[in-house]
Amino acid sequence: MVLPEFWDPIKAYWADPLVANGDALRGFLTLDATKWQFTHGMQDPSTISPDNFWHVQYLLDHPGNQEVQLEMFLDYGTNVGEYPKWQALFREYQPSTLLRWGKNDVIFPEDGAHPYKADLVDLEFHTLDTDHFALAEYGDEIAAEMKIFLGRVTE
Repeated sequence: MVLPEFWDPIKAYWADPLVANGDALRGFLTLDATKWQFTHGMQDPSTISPDNFWHVQYLLDHPGNQEVQLEMFLDYGTNVGEYPKWQALFREYQPSTLLRWGKNDVIFPEDGAHPYKADLVDLEFHTLDTDHFALAEYGDEIAAEMKIFLGRVTE
């Protein structure tokens, strides 16, 4: 999977974890950025409770937590090299999978969801006209599908 342009400043931090490159990511940790993550690409952003982003931002603003987020941004770089191993495990073990993906997600775009189809036989695949936090907009629908899916695969 090729990570989209959104990831460019994070990839720069992976390549060279200087303080300046980490500081360049602090814009992702602001209230405006947090609101954007919860509302960008949604059908009707006004339906999203502000509690979602206020709660997250409160935690991000707690002393020391932004440094933890920067460490997590840096550590995520190790995940990318693991993708082929995870795909091989999917092919070998074939776990039953329910995949719901926001087709308007610019952090993990829809094109990153489709390769699962090549690796998994028992895959229920659905895209939704929403963004990164699909549960905020489609929580009831996703929960209902999860119950049906889990009922099927655990019988």
